[in-house]
Amino acid sequence: MAEKKTTTKKAATKAVAEPKKETVKKAAAPKKAAIVLNAENAGFKAGDVYQALAAAGKALTVKEIAKAAKISEEETLLGMGWLFKEGKIVEAEAKITLA
Repeated sequence: MAEKKTTTKKAATKAVAEPKKETVKKAAAPKKAAIVLNAENAGFKAGDVYQALAAAGKALTVKEIAKAAKISEEETLLGMGWLFKEGKIVEAEAKITLA
């Protein structure tokens, strides 16, 4: 007669279980707000840029305008495009000023 091998439940699970791997969570990339591209929004952003430049009274970089207007750099560029088209701003030495 053949002998039966008996194993306990604990021993069986221990043999099957794999060692746990430590997972490293990556920091999630910050979500960017979507910019709505339409004439109304571009006009509002142009107003924000114009007001920031008028309040500063001097030439500012794109980053400085965005910070002063409390809008993103992309929205700043959108507003600047509108103002350039109307001839309200000029660029000199990588800074923007009112025309």
